[in-house]
Amino acid sequence: MGRHLVLVGGGHAHMTALKQLGEFVRRGHRVTLISPSDYHYYSGMGPGLLAGTYRPSDVRFHIRRMATDRGASFISGEVVRIDPSRRLLQLSEGGEVTYDVASFNTGSGVATGGIAPLENGVVKVKPIVNLEELRRRVLRGLEMGPMRLVVAGGGPAGVELCGNLWRLVRDAKGEADLILVAGRRLLSGFPDKVRALALRSLTDRGVQVLEGRHLQSYSQGSLIFDHGSGLQCDLLLLAVGVEPSNIFAESGLPVGDDGGLLVDDFLRSVAWPELFGGGDCISFQSRPLPKVGVFAVRQNPVLYHNLLAALEGGTMQRFVPQKDYLLILNLGDGRGVLHRKGRVLGGPIPFRLKDWIDRRFMHRFQVSGEASDPSLLEQS
Repeated sequence: MGRHLVLVGGGHAHMTALKQLGEFVRRGHRVTLISPSDYHYYSGMGPGLLAGTYRPSDVRFHIRRMATDRGASFISGEVVRIDPSRRLLQLSEGGEVTYDVASFNTGSGVATGGIAPLENGVVKVKPIVNLEELRRRVLRGLEMGPMRLVVAGGGPAGVELCGNLWRLVRDAKGEADLILVAGRRLLSGFPDKVRALALRSLTDRGVQVLEGRHLQSYSQGSLIFDHGSGLQCDLLLLAVGVEPSNIFAESGLPVGDDGGLLVDDFLRSVAWPELFGGGDCISFQSRPLPKVGVFAVRQNPVLYHNLLAALEGGTMQRFVPQKDYLLILNLGDGRGVLHRKGRVLGGPIPFRLKDWIDRRFMHRFQVSGEASDPSLLEQS
């Protein structure tokens, strides 16, 4: 007799399972996908979406269609609590869903650091769909006159956002002061050459990079830094690090230091073998993993295999994370910075490689017709 698999979130690590949902159904299992949105946006192409390099339909998966076209059910909603002893998921709208096996790929949110993210002038860079609205807001603002745009966060996300905001302003023939509040140091933890290439790219295009400063507070367009100084801005973009949802801790499940669902080498909860997870929402017990998409992508086939094994009593596969991974920054001007195993390369070739890798990933899993449906090829 078939069992019930529930996928919570349609993120990168669930893509293989979503693409192969027909196999679960063919074997007699019932599958439900729960997501607050019909779409999942690919984070690797988010900065390009902001700049206009990509259309919305280029960077998203129609996960509702991926589910329903393959015989699964789709619930538009959000899981707010897990009751593992009863194998029960509580939804934000008040409903409940039972499961035999459940897997979470709900991503992460931006750490706000006490900044009120709902204020009109503040935009969080996650979920990635926020960048679609940010693009529209910047274009509307530029029509009114010069703007001051501030990005808080000196990591890869902050660098890419600044570079692609520059592209957006340039292509709109507008005027804007772009300021990156980089915290202690731009791209701290990366090799000096990576930092130097990114810093030179931004400053050569007029981006003001503020190091040794952290954003302390924001109110009605006024920024205050930890040293007491401040400035005014029209829009503040928060890219100051990510954190998993607190749903796992609040549900009494074992979590890692970052609050992510603590999983073993099989991507399975260390306490509840019916619960699995992948991507940014988990904490890998064997060793901490950076919150980068490459790990979620590589968890794809392992998670698919193990979910099927959990349903049918098969042998599990271990997820063995790579020690080194390829990082390519999209600088927004047709150039990129590549870093892997100590090798660093800047220029147009890294961006072309990144574009090829990203488009190949989309082509592999964008099986719902999203990119080829003319009604969905809207321009932002």
